[in-house]
Amino acid sequence: MVHYILRTVRSNLFNLLFYTWSVVMVIAFSPALLLPYQATVWGQRQWARGVNYLMRLSVGINVEYRGLEHRPRGAAIVAAKHQSAWDTLIWHVILDDPAMVMKQELLSIPIYGWMCRKTRMIAVNRKAGTKALRAMLDDGRSAVALGRPIVIFPQGTRTASGASIKDAPYQPGVSALYRGLNVPVVPVALNSGLFWPRRRFMRRPGTIVLQFLQPIPPGLRRKEFDAVLQERLETATEALEAEVPEEEAANL
Repeated sequence: MVHYILRTVRSNLFNLLFYTWSVVMVIAFSPALLLPYQATVWGQRQWARGVNYLMRLSVGINVEYRGLEHRPRGAAIVAAKHQSAWDTLIWHVILDDPAMVMKQELLSIPIYGWMCRKTRMIAVNRKAGTKALRAMLDDGRSAVALGRPIVIFPQGTRTASGASIKDAPYQPGVSALYRGLNVPVVPVALNSGLFWPRRRFMRRPGTIVLQFLQPIPPGLRRKEFDAVLQERLETATEALEAEVPEEEAANL
């Protein structure tokens, strides 16, 4: 009981700090919208670093990066699992000026949406079908021409740790980018959902692991690419989740 109360208090503290920090950063860096976009990119990086620090300080969540030898240094597609809100911010820390594929609705959020436009994120209208894929590909070409890594979540949404891909199948967006941009795809596995789960209030101490996997070179046929990407991501993610003792994961 005492352990549960302590975790509740620490989770409350983190959530308060997270939202306060986010609001402060959005307001503080709103003038950067009038400056070259690199100023906003720098601000996003400081925001994400601050969140990592607050996680460690308030709820005891640390972060470990693996496979950094596979981290792209220029134009590439980063295809990552998506289990937590943490997965949407960490790229500002570990990649150089990433272009993230995101829902178009997020651009409507005051200031935050403006910053996403300023930093040339790739917004997708998911209701537009093939038209949305063509627009995403055009924006992707612009990002590649500038040497920027593109971050996409192949399943298109957050999935719970241990969830079956039948519940959240891989979407065609990552395949469209792979075929259209002729750059390598770097799969990224993670276990963030064990510590900062989606649609849950409680946070759990431990270590979030984010692992860059061996890049997939351009040139594969679509079905072959889809199979390789899915196999690498699912296998590596299951392995990361299995590192956490089952009895500990069950206590979340």
